[in-house]
Amino acid sequence: MKKVIVLAFALVAIAFAPTAYAQKNPMVGGSAMYNTKDIIDNVVNSKDHTTLVAAVKAAGLVETLKSAGPFTVFAPTNAAFDKLPKGTVATLVKPESKATLTKILTYHVLAGKFSAANIIAAIKKGNGTATFTTVEGGQLKASLDGGKVKLTDANGGTAFVTIADVNQKNGVVHVIDSVVTPK
Repeated sequence: MKKVIVLAFALVAIAFAPTAYAQKNPMVGGSAMYNTKDIIDNVVNSKDHTTLVAAVKAAGLVETLKSAGPFTVFAPTNAAFDKLPKGTVATLVKPESKATLTKILTYHVLAGKFSAANIIAAIKKGNGTATFTTVEGGQLKASLDGGKVKLTDANGGTAFVTIADVNQKNGVVHVIDSVVTPK
């Protein structure tokens, strides 16, 4: 009887091992991203996303990104924001620029949870390109370039996913190296 119980526990442990591995908490900006926390509660801890967090706060989008979702967020790093012309971020976070800032930030968000595998499958199904409608309402194109997912915005600007599949309890975050902009 003891052998049967031990064997049963061993089988349960083996059955759940892949799940535990898949839920490993990736590091982003020096902090673990926990799949039990929402997008905001994770991203605020990333030292690489302080500009994004300030922008989300200035746009009044904190509560939205804390809601049930699910959302897919393409999260530009501080270095991505630094690529913008000097003074752009300072202007965007001013109260009078809230509508423009909100439009730009919501262009980085898809309604629904799209893993890297989902995005790549859509690219393959679309013969090399997939088009996604953002929460802002604009189109964001995805393709593969050198094995990496490349996003092309409405203005021809591009960004690459540098860290994919950072799962959150209300969606998924993909870290990107440039800011994408709507028309």
